[in-house]
Amino acid sequence: MRVYFLGIGGIGMSAIARYLNTKGDEVMGYDRTKSNLTEQLEKEGIKINYEDIKENVPSDIDLCIYTPAIPENSIQLNYIKQLGIPMEKRSVALGHITKGKKVLAVAGSHGKTTTCGMIAHILSNSPYGCSAFLGGILKSIDSNFIYNKDSEFVVAEADEYDRSFLQLSPFASVITAIDEDHMDIYHTYENLHNAFEQFAQLTDKNGLLLVRIDRERLIEDLKDKTPLQTYSLTDIESDNYIWNLRISKGSYYFDYKHKDGVWYDMQMTYPGLHNVENAVAALSVCNFALQSIGVDKQEREKILREGLKTFSGMQRRLDFRIKSSERIFIDDYAHHPQEISSTIESLRQMYPNERLTGIFQPHLYSRTRDLADEFADALTKLDEVILLPIYPAREEPIEGVDSHMILHKINKMDKYLVTKEQLFPLLEALNPKFLITFGAGDIDRLVPEIETLLNE
Repeated sequence: MRVYFLGIGGIGMSAIARYLNTKGDEVMGYDRTKSNLTEQLEKEGIKINYEDIKENVPSDIDLCIYTPAIPENSIQLNYIKQLGIPMEKRSVALGHITKGKKVLAVAGSHGKTTTCGMIAHILSNSPYGCSAFLGGILKSIDSNFIYNKDSEFVVAEADEYDRSFLQLSPFASVITAIDEDHMDIYHTYENLHNAFEQFAQLTDKNGLLLVRIDRERLIEDLKDKTPLQTYSLTDIESDNYIWNLRISKGSYYFDYKHKDGVWYDMQMTYPGLHNVENAVAALSVCNFALQSIGVDKQEREKILREGLKTFSGMQRRLDFRIKSSERIFIDDYAHHPQEISSTIESLRQMYPNERLTGIFQPHLYSRTRDLADEFADALTKLDEVILLPIYPAREEPIEGVDSHMILHKINKMDKYLVTKEQLFPLLEALNPKFLITFGAGDIDRLVPEIETLLNE
């Protein structure tokens, strides 16, 4: 089969492209700009074009898979419609691919990519394996895709944008958080919450629904409808939580309490207190999944203990680019106020005496407009704030909405709003010892140059 991707460089799209390419289909596609990811896809034999003209679309393709981020006025999109070629959204394609498998799906406003990565790492390094479609690059394999034809497990990031996660049929589901986001799609928090409830109800009746314990309403609505467990960082009312948390020589150590008992002295080298909570969710899903295929308790503990200890993280999730006694530079995908707050709080705990400088690129005009106060509150926790212009992604500009909306609300003197071109002279002048970059736009393409500048 010849499959054409519109927006092939997207993190979710590229994982599906890699799957079909691995299966032997002829895969090709379009993306607006080159990136490290598209270059990797090309090295894997996938043909990609970067100009939105109809001449770049082969006339003999069997299927077009497209991302909802593709604008409606896309020349290639409309040309493919005219040709009458069958089309599927990315979410529909993923639903078809994973149908009939034991899908371990992680949803939530934040935390889902790291939690997915942990689950995939733990299982793929066990004798039982897994396939995985991840929303980020797993550092240990430098990919967002794992394929194991012999495993019945598929780890999938369940994206709430455009209600994509409603296409999945999960064996086990996780809901990490439901924070106000994607209001361009949902319009009200009530609609957003209802979509997560619909997702939860898709869970296999013999499976597992794992919900963070502070989602009281969701838990109450679903407690009689599906096998439900709760998790948290330290809340002893949860079915799964940790106690005796301590930090030693750059690692977290804790006792993991779960439905089967307690496993003592678990070790996690990946930083961030919020990631310890993500680990509770990941461990709980892996424990359940392995138990479902008859793995005994002793072997499950060994697999989970070793998998957690060796997890090295995801690219752009508390991703240390420089870590020395002279300088620390971290890149992070955080693009929601709660994510930014969690990252800063984790870093404050790890480095209580450091002066933190952050660069933030807002993502979407609508998100900036709706959450400007919350962004300002989160960024005020830094010592020094640098803002870049809004990355529009799929949106057209909204009159009166720009990064100044956030800048004016940040309650500190050390704040700047600069273009990308002005950023590097400013960094040279500030010479920050501890720098964090935040954002889901194209700020990641500035990271190598920032890293070079700081190393010099």
